Amino acid sequence: MSSGPDYNALRALALDSGADEEAVTVNTRALIDKILARYSGEWTTLREMIQNAADASASRVTIRYETRPSPSVAAPRSTDPSAILKHVLLHHSLQRLVVSNDGHPFQPSDWSRLKRIAEGNPDETKIGTYGVGVYSVFADCEEPLVRSGDTALAFYWKGNSLFTKRVEIPMSQSQKLGQQSDTTFILDYRNTTAPLPGLVSLSQFLATSLTFVNLQTVDLWLDDWNLLTLTKKAAPGVTIPIPNNIETKTTEGIMKVAAVQRETSQIDARWLKIVGWVPPQPTTSWTPPSTASSDSIRGFFSRLAGGSSAAKGTTNNSSRNTNVEEPKLEELTESERATIFLHMTTAEIRATVSGSFAGELERATKKPPPKQTKVSVLTSLHEDPSSEPKEASVDVFKTVLPRTSGKVFIGFPTAQTTGLLAHVSAPSVIPTVERESIDLNARHVRTWNMEILRATGILLRIAWACEMDGIKSKLSRLQSQNKPIGVAVATLLPEAIHIFRQFTFRESTPSARIGELLEESFWMSNRLASIELFCSLGVCPNDKVRLPTPEVSDFVHDLPILPRQILEQAGDFVRKLKTYGLVTDITVADVRQQLGQKTLDENQLRGFLAWCAQRKLQKATSPDLLQSLMDVAVASVGEKVIMIKDLKYFVNGSTVPVDLPHPPETASFSITETLSKAQLAALGWEELQIVPWLKYLVEESGAQGALPAAKDLTVSPAFSAQVLPVISKHWEGLSTSAKSMVLCLLKDRTVMPTRLGMRKPAESYFPSVKLFSDLAVIKGVTNVKDKFLTALGVRKTVALEIIFDRLLSWDEKSDGKAAARPGRWNHVDLIRYLASIADDIPAADLVRLKSAAICTTEDAQDKTKPRTSRHRPGQLYEPRDDVRKLGFALLYWPGVYNSGSAEGRFLTRLGLLAYPSSFDLITSMAKAPSTGDIELHHRLLSFFITNFDKHLYRVPGNPTQFSARYLPLEGRDAKELAAPVDCFVNEKCAVLGFPVLRRDLHPHASKLGVLANPPVSECISRLIKMPPRTQREASNKFGYLSTRIADFSQTLYRTLGESSIVPVAARAGADAPSGTRQTRLQPPSLCFIGDGSTFGDIFDFVDFGADANAFLFACGSKHVPSEMEVAALIAREPARVLGTLQSVEKYLRLLRSLANNLPTLKKDKSLFMSLRKAPCLLASKDAPPELGPGGDEKPEGVDDDLNVIDEYRGVARDFLLAAAGQVVIMDDFISYSLFKDKLLLAPQEEAIEDFYISLGSPLLSSLVLEEPRIGKVVTDNAAAAKLQKIVYERSRLFLYDYPRDMVKYDSRWLEQNLQVQTVKSISLRRSLRNTDWSHSESRTAAITCSQKRWTLWITADTYDLFQVSQALVNLLLIRPKPHSTMTLEVLLGSNLMKLRSRGYNVDRILRARAAEARIADEQRRKNLEEEQESLQKGGDEVKGLVVKGQEAVANAAPSHQRQPSADNSVPGAFNVSPTAKERAPESNQSRRSKGLFHSFSRRLGLGDNNSNNNSNNNATSPTTQGKANSVPDPQALATALSGAIQASRPHNSTAVFSLSNTSQVRDTSTYCDARPGHDISWAGATTQGIRIFLANSLPTRGTFLASHIDGLNLFGGLLREVGDVFRLSHGTLHIFYEEHGSSVAFNRQGSMFFNYDVFSKKHLNDGQRRLLTSEPRVGELQQQQLSEQNGRGDALVYWFVVMCHELAHNIELEHSSRHSYWT
Repeated sequence: MSSGPDYNALRALALDSGADEEAVTVNTRALIDKILARYSGEWTTLREMIQNAADASASRVTIRYETRPSPSVAAPRSTDPSAILKHVLLHHSLQRLVVSNDGHPFQPSDWSRLKRIAEGNPDETKIGTYGVGVYSVFADCEEPLVRSGDTALAFYWKGNSLFTKRVEIPMSQSQKLGQQSDTTFILDYRNTTAPLPGLVSLSQFLATSLTFVNLQTVDLWLDDWNLLTLTKKAAPGVTIPIPNNIETKTTEGIMKVAAVQRETSQIDARWLKIVGWVPPQPTTSWTPPSTASSDSIRGFFSRLAGGSSAAKGTTNNSSRNTNVEEPKLEELTESERATIFLHMTTAEIRATVSGSFAGELERATKKPPPKQTKVSVLTSLHEDPSSEPKEASVDVFKTVLPRTSGKVFIGFPTAQTTGLLAHVSAPSVIPTVERESIDLNARHVRTWNMEILRATGILLRIAWACEMDGIKSKLSRLQSQNKPIGVAVATLLPEAIHIFRQFTFRESTPSARIGELLEESFWMSNRLASIELFCSLGVCPNDKVRLPTPEVSDFVHDLPILPRQILEQAGDFVRKLKTYGLVTDITVADVRQQLGQKTLDENQLRGFLAWCAQRKLQKATSPDLLQSLMDVAVASVGEKVIMIKDLKYFVNGSTVPVDLPHPPETASFSITETLSKAQLAALGWEELQIVPWLKYLVEESGAQGALPAAKDLTVSPAFSAQVLPVISKHWEGLSTSAKSMVLCLLKDRTVMPTRLGMRKPAESYFPSVKLFSDLAVIKGVTNVKDKFLTALGVRKTVALEIIFDRLLSWDEKSDGKAAARPGRWNHVDLIRYLASIADDIPAADLVRLKSAAICTTEDAQDKTKPRTSRHRPGQLYEPRDDVRKLGFALLYWPGVYNSGSAEGRFLTRLGLLAYPSSFDLITSMAKAPSTGDIELHHRLLSFFITNFDKHLYRVPGNPTQFSARYLPLEGRDAKELAAPVDCFVNEKCAVLGFPVLRRDLHPHASKLGVLANPPVSECISRLIKMPPRTQREASNKFGYLSTRIADFSQTLYRTLGESSIVPVAARAGADAPSGTRQTRLQPPSLCFIGDGSTFGDIFDFVDFGADANAFLFACGSKHVPSEMEVAALIAREPARVLGTLQSVEKYLRLLRSLANNLPTLKKDKSLFMSLRKAPCLLASKDAPPELGPGGDEKPEGVDDDLNVIDEYRGVARDFLLAAAGQVVIMDDFISYSLFKDKLLLAPQEEAIEDFYISLGSPLLSSLVLEEPRIGKVVTDNAAAAKLQKIVYERSRLFLYDYPRDMVKYDSRWLEQNLQVQTVKSISLRRSLRNTDWSHSESRTAAITCSQKRWTLWITADTYDLFQVSQALVNLLLIRPKPHSTMTLEVLLGSNLMKLRSRGYNVDRILRARAAEARIADEQRRKNLEEEQESLQKGGDEVKGLVVKGQEAVANAAPSHQRQPSADNSVPGAFNVSPTAKERAPESNQSRRSKGLFHSFSRRLGLGDNNSNNNSNNNATSPTTQGKANSVPDPQALATALSGAIQASRPHNSTAVFSLSNTSQVRDTSTYCDARPGHDISWAGATTQGIRIFLANSLPTRGTFLASHIDGLNLFGGLLREVGDVFRLSHGTLHIFYEEHGSSVAFNRQGSMFFNYDVFSKKHLNDGQRRLLTSEPRVGELQQQQLSEQNGRGDALVYWFVVMCHELAHNIELEHSSRHSYWT
């Protein structure tokens, strides 16, 4: 709350003071002046008087103006009333205004309110609200007098205070003072020069006043002249039902229209003509001095009771009827009459308000809101007589009708307009004080008034419905009189226009909000958003009425359409209809409905088609909708009924004459002549072309056709003469298919008018053919082109049959052959004649000539003589000398034959051959040897080869499939020929049995179709069918096939690899003597090339020479068997392999090779499982020896090579094969010595033991169960304490040389978890699991575990250090060796000096260890400081990592520096391998020490290493995991790093594909090693030879190298420079590119891949990158290098670190602490 002054206390202080009270005084005169200042309207006093009369239920009001004669102008002496009245108007001034009414007399309460200002009428049914209206009498009157009934009240002033006196009128004086029952206001004008009011405006005001008030008569008097009498009569009202779809409640629910009533009233007016008289304008103006110029009330409000003389004149002039002459002086006292009819609709409104709302209104208006009120709307009738000019001097009713804009009446008209041509009476509307406007300011008053206006809008909508119902009734009456609907609509159209204009809303003034509320309620009051409208079919709902559309008016007449006159004269109303979506244009659905209901005539059809075409061209309607309209449209043109959907064509007179018959699906020209081609095409119609038109004429011809004979193309020559020129005219423009169709239609029909009648074209002749007189020559056809007639087949030449029949005489001989008679034509004459008319010979005749035997051949013996037999021209050759010797039939031609002459060219057309074809030559060559004519074969072959290019000879068909045998073979008989497919050029193929072309023809092999080599598939087939059996044969066949390796497919390789084609000498067996080995066949995949010195005993090795061996290599042979193959053989046939080798050492050699390749074997899971299950592992078992007779001799039959006996006096050892689960690994010699005769022992080699373990062989220690039995504990534990100290100390020396992965628990763990206790006795029982075999013995030392605490027990008397070492070594090492126990025994039993004397440089080792730890610590701190300075440039985030790294170094300091050990007797003692806690999940210290490098690697993106591969891991890390605390041997470190570099190798595949995976790192359970996947393949190489791999998903893979070659070369040069630091082979470095990859680099089996995308973004500046990706040109990047020298240095350092990271993966696969160390 505010902390301001306490105003309540201030008020209490003022009220509680002792000062005198003072009443508030009012300056009454000033108050009345201010109230009257609000009244700006004219006739305010009369309005209030008439309103009071109406409130008093008066029926008559009398208004009388009494005048005062002019003191300066004398009265006329004439007794003419007109002159006297005229003088009064011109010269008299107003003296008094008397207004009386016959309403109810005043009641005491009325008299009381009359004396009090602002106390309105409490009756809510009355209009009076504010109680100040009566004081308008003070506008011109100083002291009014009021009489009502028998009481009078007089006002008088005392200074500025107003007083009243009321008196009861005595009965004696009542009659003399006027009607006793009337209420009269007597107003004496304070100004003695007040002019008379304007009579015209006064008369119009009084006429308007009768509009809504319940008065019947108003009389206007001037002295004793009754100037005007108005009388109103009303017919009984008619209740109107409210339409159901009208919402009668207003928006806020306060008002509800309960009932509506409509009535018609009539107002009659009678007035003297003086009312319309216009006094003459004075020539000079003189204004008399004002006697009351200082009177403020008179000076300001004088206009309220009238106007100036000038105003009078103006008003009279403007209100006069100019069509009537001005009345003469003698006519001024004559009377005129007029009548007006009013149309009024009244609604009963029920108001429902809350109590609080009613209280607020009562506070504002001093009376409660009415629960029921009325609202009326006044409209004029169309038949209103007042709308016609009247023969009257003045229009008294000018302002009664809303001719320009309606007014809002609150009893009387206000200044507020309604915005439409209708008056609105709303008596319950709360106005402003001056009653000129509606109050829309006060909150609750505004809501009340707006709700009444909304109810008025609802009433207006009901009034509209009444008007439409009235037109409906009139329309029904007109139709009942048999008037057509069009006539009836035209008759009522003016009235409809009047209604439309009457309800057109415009802006209201002065408040536009009034009109908006009325309009909004009018349009929104219908629940269904519908309205009835007058249209071309009468009154219809708006959803059926459409706006007129000129485009469819030509063919749509039956739709209800708004008349055009309404759009023109009531356009604003129509626009509102469109705005509210109540009326739309004609839709396609409307058109479809109309088309489905009637048939169109020709004019309507033209309009419809034009509309459809235009809509489609403008894309205003979808084609499917337009097509649906055309599908339902039906037209009647003449006597034809046309379905528009059946029409397809339109006629173009320039193509098809319009007067000739057309197909029925063609639109007549009379319909389409007004449409353009674009419109017709839009309709989907095609221009009628020649083909469909001709097809119609042809199909409808004949007896079965629909065309009459006069229009029959096959019957009427005249009609044919009309059609053929049309076709001929367009013949050249027809397409090939159209021409074919025309020919097809006409060729076989009698369409040619000839002199012999109608004939088919082929039977007709051109008019130019006159060889015979009886030919059917065309007649009567003009303007037909020869090309067209020729195409139809009209003949220009006589048919061959006729020529043969009429010009030649053929003699038929007995043999059926024809010969020319002597003296007639021979074939030479015939050819010459035909050559002369060659261009005119029909094609069919040419075909016949080609097949006719008309030519003779030369005689073989005498070329000047013909033979008698005849042949077709195509069977003969031109008479040439070079062809004549080949034995072919030649044409007989006397004289010299010229192939270029007309006869020669014609014979060539008939098929005469110039040279034999290749097929004829080859056929003749194939036949020649069979006849014994070898010389002819030689000539034919020589001609074929010599003229091969000249005559374009080719072996017919596919040379490899042509089977004619015509080629001589090398080394074969001359008569033995072969087809091209059967012989070959390469003589080496003969080893497989293929024929070889004769050697002299080898240069022409390509012409002859002979291939160099037989098909590979055939060679392989022959090799498989006839494999070589000898070394020589195999060398030859395999040597030839080695030259064909490039032609082999993968399928052939597989076939050869699995086929038994290699001859292999059988091995000498035990039952086969040497030298008797036989040859057997083996598949190449099972053979190996070489001498077989290593595996020759168990695998087949061959050697057929370099060429033959190359073929076998291609077929799957190898130099040596792979480990997988050896393993498969051992798993499959172990006994045979061992028997074949006949040596344990050789078998062990095989097992060693498998052990060395164990990771590879594990990849083949099925093979590895076979090795697990098969009895293929070599094992030994000890047994009692078999000694000779002397006891020292070797057993007979023992082979030294089998190594069966280790010691002749000891135990015999048998070797046998067993499964992995049956063989044990000896890791406990004591247990072995106890149970050796029960065990199968694995060979004691570390690699072989690891191999056996991976296959499932158990450790012996895991099979032996030790159960120590401890005696009573001795209280004296001094010996145990001493031994415990020695164990703690010497265990560090013992574990120093062991690799980390061999240590189970270290010395630190011992210190925390091992204690030594002394007991009296110890016994140990050993038993072999799952057996009954056991052994017990006494011991001096044993070790046990209880609750994770280990105890070393020793005997009290003495203990054996060897047994102590045996107990400890199994605790310290994972797999202890036999010598480990002895080593630990020496360390435990010797002091440091003795150890030093035996070579244990204890001091050097301990001190060097401490010194190296300090040096490494200092170097690491230095490196971290340098990294910190470098990383500070990279941002705050990297700085945080450096700080963490420094903390990790500090925490990783050697433990002896933090906690010096008192047990270390030697200075410089060091920590050894990590404790068991360090193998547990990492502590904060270990995570911090690792996090610096590991996080840095991860931020470099070095995350995809070892993806789907196993890298070589032959290097070992230092023995300690705490890298900061131990220094490895420098020589071992160098060896490991060198091995990592040497393990790098090139990637030999063309693709890299790996799936992303995540694995948990070994040395922590909180970190997972994420490895993204890759899918890339080889795409090219840089200029340095570094291979480039691109992502297979790269969309620009094809153009990437071209657009980035310079950048890739830069990256390749940088990698090569970094790789030279490590002396890496450049082939081990690779570049890859992935758009969205997350890897900076990755290592795949020793091959390193580096991301070009990272290089481009990090180390190419913007200019270089823009240059490389836009228009790369050679040499431009070299000018920029890598930005500046500093940028190049940064790039080299960055990629040097990346390469170190990837090289470290050759040692450690995972991203563990070991990997960080090696990086």
